[in-house]
Amino acid sequence: MSQTHIWLRAETKPQEQRTALTPSGAKTLIESGFKVSVERSEQNIFDPEKYRKVGCDIVAQGSWPQAPNSAFILGLKELPEDNFPLVHKHIYFAHAYKEQTGASDILSRFKQGDGALYDLEFLVDENQCRIAAFGYWAGFAGAALGIWTWANKQLGKTALSPVSSFPDQAQLIREVSILLAQCATKPTMMVIGAKGRSGSGAIGLAKALQINTIEWDMEETMVGGPFAQVNNADVLVNCVLVNRDLPPFVTYTSLDTAERTLSVICDVSCDPYGDYNPIRIYDHCTTFNEPTIEVIPQPNNLHLIAIDHLPSLLPKESSEDFGQQLVPYLARLDDLSRPVWQQALDIYHQKTKNL
Repeated sequence: MSQTHIWLRAETKPQEQRTALTPSGAKTLIESGFKVSVERSEQNIFDPEKYRKVGCDIVAQGSWPQAPNSAFILGLKELPEDNFPLVHKHIYFAHAYKEQTGASDILSRFKQGDGALYDLEFLVDENQCRIAAFGYWAGFAGAALGIWTWANKQLGKTALSPVSSFPDQAQLIREVSILLAQCATKPTMMVIGAKGRSGSGAIGLAKALQINTIEWDMEETMVGGPFAQVNNADVLVNCVLVNRDLPPFVTYTSLDTAERTLSVICDVSCDPYGDYNPIRIYDHCTTFNEPTIEVIPQPNNLHLIAIDHLPSLLPKESSEDFGQQLVPYLARLDDLSRPVWQQALDIYHQKTKNL
């Protein structure tokens, strides 16, 4: 039987330093008999030399189109725009199954090249739960930016200036702690979806900063919003991605009260274009360069954060966590009939059937 070959491509999305495979994960695969090639990358949080030391072949950035046809091309975010047929089996977040812009173009390229897509979002276990996700670090980073924004506002500063990734969580915590130390009090943070992956990350950040939290989950939200109680918190972190028609958690009307202390919302779930967005007070995502939107003006202004790649703020920890979840399944790529991989391939065929 030929050696299973995984080819880690370099990410090209700006400010994306995360990776689907860390040097530690690559070492595990190599020790299991895999061949691993890693593209040089100016963005990967891990230096190529760390991959070389564990036995990976280091190859040129962007050279994956020339990889052997049998190789699995592994990545996180979208492929660079092009039009050549895709002949390989790709594993990444394609964002192509929900009629997103450009979805038919990328799926057509797979069909033309007789390749295949194993979308990371649709790799699920027997309980239909995703096998690997960045949720914890999305919540952690989102809560940190929410507290950071609140502290800046208390100190009369710009809500939140452009931000970039941190080398590790300790540095992020230190940065926010310095700001909080200058404030007269600490904020109260409300987390909706506190028992989920993202919610647990937000709670983890609150504990690290010794922030008082109000934790809500299904029991508290089942009656339906809008929820007047959110106005009593200083920072609201929404970690619930709603996939059915429910009353929104907040509206302009529910927030329009002089007694509101809430001044920052971080919508970790970040679904401004969806029909079921529970935070219906904004219509576009924010970015690391422009992190906040002022959704309600002075005098009692309210800022909102809705960054759709929050885990990129902590690329080291988020990559390590994601990799630990994913590698045990990558180690089974030598048998694509296993349910996780077969189900993902079935979905791909369903989505490309009528192209």
